Amino acid sequence: MRVFDTFLARLGALSWQRQLLAALGLGLLSALALPPVHAVPVLLLAIPGLLTLVCGQPNWRRAAWIAFAWGWGHGVAGIWWVTEAILKDVEHFWWLVPLAAPVLAVALAAFIVLPVLVARLLPAGWPRVFAFAGAWVLAELARGFVLTGFPWNLIGTVWAFAALPAQGAAIIGVHGLSLATMLLAGVPLLHGRTPWALAALTLAAFAGFGAWRLSLPDPPDQPVQLVLVQGNVAQEVKWQQDQRMPIFRRYLGLTETAAQAAHLAAPHDQLVVIWPETASPFLLTQDPEARRMAAEALPVGARLLGGTVRAEWSPDGRLRQVWNSLAVLDSAGRVQGVYDKSHLVPFGEYMPLAGLIPIRMAAGGMDFSAGPGPVPLAPPGMPPFGALICYEVIFPAAVTPKPRPEWLVNITNDAWFGETSGPWQHLAAARLRAVEEGLPLARAAQTGISAVFDARGRRLAFLPIGATGTLTLPLPGAVAAPLFARSGLVLPGFAALLCMLPGLVKWRLIRRRVLSPHR
Repeated sequence: MRVFDTFLARLGALSWQRQLLAALGLGLLSALALPPVHAVPVLLLAIPGLLTLVCGQPNWRRAAWIAFAWGWGHGVAGIWWVTEAILKDVEHFWWLVPLAAPVLAVALAAFIVLPVLVARLLPAGWPRVFAFAGAWVLAELARGFVLTGFPWNLIGTVWAFAALPAQGAAIIGVHGLSLATMLLAGVPLLHGRTPWALAALTLAAFAGFGAWRLSLPDPPDQPVQLVLVQGNVAQEVKWQQDQRMPIFRRYLGLTETAAQAAHLAAPHDQLVVIWPETASPFLLTQDPEARRMAAEALPVGARLLGGTVRAEWSPDGRLRQVWNSLAVLDSAGRVQGVYDKSHLVPFGEYMPLAGLIPIRMAAGGMDFSAGPGPVPLAPPGMPPFGALICYEVIFPAAVTPKPRPEWLVNITNDAWFGETSGPWQHLAAARLRAVEEGLPLARAAQTGISAVFDARGRRLAFLPIGATGTLTLPLPGAVAAPLFARSGLVLPGFAALLCMLPGLVKWRLIRRRVLSPHR
């Protein structure tokens, strides 16, 4: 289309310094496609603009700087909310305020440079677009593992604004959605009407698949009533000594009122109350009085899934280890199961460079210990479930334990991030995990957003950021494990390699032609 051609031509005519600024601006613009804005069409400018600028450079060094500027802008705009966490304890960490988001964005930008340089090697047209999309997805996959992984804001999450466009994740996962997104975003670089027609057909096929999948008969609800409790406790007061009992009583009061109402409405159903991550100011598994008080708020036969810290002391009384945990309590106050968070947050729950960086942000200066990994919890009378604490839910193909449970529970404390885009981005990841795994997912958040998704990613209920309250609804049923739940990252990884293969073969042939006269 002429509009895109004119835009790209003007980008290519800019001076080097202005091209750097343009790349930064396009990276910032691209973040509007991410949750919560979901302005997906901006990628039709941001991605072709990036490739045009990079491929017009005289050498790979300048190309890398262009790619880095774009990636840094994309990263800063996508994760600026991490600064909000620093502001929660600004007295101690004020010096990190101007560094947190920019430094993290540097790491994210590094994963964008290589795919762009790969694209630069290939001739313009479909070889470049396909190879770029494939390399982008391979970089995203790597981002989920390097240095314990940080697969936040994968580009496929742009489709998580509703259940219908997210259904493709059941087949190819969020990384497969990323692949399709990059291919579609590259269409303005291809000449003629045919690429646009194919793009329209692709979108129609995704929409049709989504509509078909959502029209399938829903599995019956399980005989379980869920009560999600959102206490709305600000992070600034959460661990103040004089606030511990008032906070605990707030959760007990909300629990007792909602649980009794749910029990009266459905007396024959199992009742499960869910508290957010570290909702209890007391060590639930080790404090008999706290367990007694929690049990008194529950109807007979009910269960509490409560976020709590768990600790271990040495014989001489010194604190030895702490865990970020989910505890299962019955209505008699007995502990029926514990899950310890296994995927810890770097710099938040442990220091990956301990001794080199003088920061301690967790457990009063002590690193949290990691649990053994995903395990299904199956308390008596309850459908077995998989527990995910905080950002464990952002890791595709790593959320469901073996054997496969019947539902997922995600507890989190997004109070760190206030009323920013962070909680919405976290929620989008939770929706996609429900679609990928074919399992309902209940999410209890300290200050929001608490929500319940069914096994196809439909949001059944939610409490917004800053609300104090409860959600009560039946536990939806699970569906048969979708293709992605059975194949994991293999399918999107293979598709990414397949996209790169034709372009790399063509590059090899071109090099052979160029070099052959000199042999």
